[in-house]
Amino acid sequence: MSPIALVTGASSGIGAATVRLLAARGFETVAAARRVERCRELAEEVGGRAVALDVTDARSVAEMAAEVGELDAIVHCAGGALDLEQAADADLEVWREMYEANVLGVVRVTQALLERLERSERGHIVVVGSVAGVEVYPGGGGYTAAKHAVNALVRTLRLELLGRPIQITEVAPGMVETEFSLVRFGGDQRRAGEVYRGIDPLSAADVAEVIAFALERPANVNIDYVAVKPTAQATATVSHRRE
Repeated sequence: MSPIALVTGASSGIGAATVRLLAARGFETVAAARRVERCRELAEEVGGRAVALDVTDARSVAEMAAEVGELDAIVHCAGGALDLEQAADADLEVWREMYEANVLGVVRVTQALLERLERSERGHIVVVGSVAGVEVYPGGGGYTAAKHAVNALVRTLRLELLGRPIQITEVAPGMVETEFSLVRFGGDQRRAGEVYRGIDPLSAADVAEVIAFALERPANVNIDYVAVKPTAQATATVSHRRE
């Protein structure tokens, strides 16, 4: 019987790439996101299912949980960054929105589905974090704080679920060319493009490969944490850029 994986944030980027790759590897996939029409198109493409999900909304999470049925894995891809304001000038509502999507969204969905993962006797929780979960940089206070919380949450789950048949993994990408920067800069294509200037960034498919590798390990093997960056990127802020 094929393992069943729910992927949040599946309407684009790493989430969509993960759905495609897992389906190709023999998983039954459930693509979940607010932009459910995109998820339906993706599900039709790969032969999976789609469900509407806003991870910041408890009612939406409950409705998703009532619809999806049994599961073997959750891949938490929903989240993202908003703006680059310094802490002294920060809009706290923007910070709150990032915390809701990146951190509390993972908690809500995990709480709703944890018993099913345990029933599968081979459950796996994969959380897409960021190198920003272990680094900081000027203007990134809201996002790095949220991703540091994600890192702490995953490590805490690893301890709290020890002895139960559930594997826990954090995959922490560096620069990945998706809608990430475009969303961060409010649709400003020029600013978004500048992020990747002179660098060959990761693709969403590159990160999906790492996620699939973790999910396909035997039950006695847990990939706790993987950081994956472009070869030209050493840290969140130190990169080699071609002229």
